[in-house]
Amino acid sequence: MQIPLFSRSSSPSTLTLVLFSLALIGLVFFAVSPNNSGILTCSRPTPSSSNVTFLETSVAASTPETPSPSTVKPEFRLLLGVVTVPQMYERRHMLRNIFSLQTYDRTVAQIDIRYVFCNLTDEEHKVFIALEILRYDDIIILNCKENMNDGKTYAFLSSLPAFYGDQPYDFVMKADDDSYIILDKLVESLRDKPREDMYYGLQIPCDSENFFPFPPFMEGMGYVLSWDLIQWISTADMPRTDNIGLEDMWTGRWFNMAGKAKNRFDMAPRFYDYKGKDMKTNCFRHEFIPDSILVHRLKKNYQWADTLKYFNFTSGLMPSKLYHIH
Repeated sequence: MQIPLFSRSSSPSTLTLVLFSLALIGLVFFAVSPNNSGILTCSRPTPSSSNVTFLETSVAASTPETPSPSTVKPEFRLLLGVVTVPQMYERRHMLRNIFSLQTYDRTVAQIDIRYVFCNLTDEEHKVFIALEILRYDDIIILNCKENMNDGKTYAFLSSLPAFYGDQPYDFVMKADDDSYIILDKLVESLRDKPREDMYYGLQIPCDSENFFPFPPFMEGMGYVLSWDLIQWISTADMPRTDNIGLEDMWTGRWFNMAGKAKNRFDMAPRFYDYKGKDMKTNCFRHEFIPDSILVHRLKKNYQWADTLKYFNFTSGLMPSKLYHIH
């Protein structure tokens, strides 16, 4: 049988005592609560005021949290500059997809990708490129007239200390927009490379025959320079006064004449041109190989599709009733 807290027969003094006791209990809880809002909360004693060892405290001490990749300083930082032209919207859209879907060890490398133009002169380009910047913030516009071999690469490389001198990169890669770059292979390949006086790419000439006036140099499909070489390019008289010519050949010529870039790494056969069905094999153009880092001269969409298919790039596509891709 439930017994009421008080009944009609309870005396006034008894009722008063009960109400006073309830009020006193409420006052005590309010006084000890750390919450000034008046909500009753129960404060946990700290280890200094208690002999109790809380389970979560001991677990945290024995198994500290693993830092997330974003909080770990990478072994090196790479700026990847894709030299392109404003009207290549479709190509940039595809490249952004390709780069964003790749994985690599971000505790080893931080890779920042930028698309590089000269000054915009077309009114449509000004609007559309502004949209890209608002959406992706990954574009560099140089103070030059759009060109291929009339100083654009010099303008790009020489401007970088002014852009990033407060947080310099370890490496800078200049790449063409028709190059497929496999980021995890690139990261592993660069991991053990020196951070100074370093020049990395497909060295030309790559066999005994030489048809070039200023050998050797790294082919323009994609080459990597250490930051000290970038600083030298930005301050030396030679690059500033002599930069009109085949951009990759001239870059190598600067280093050859100045005695720079002593640490050179020829990445043949892992850097190469797309061969296709009708081209002859040579030292810079051959069939796909599994250990590729960079495949160049992907001018047409079917060449990109052929390349991505070989490397099984879309293997992560999950089945769905919304589409049927065979």
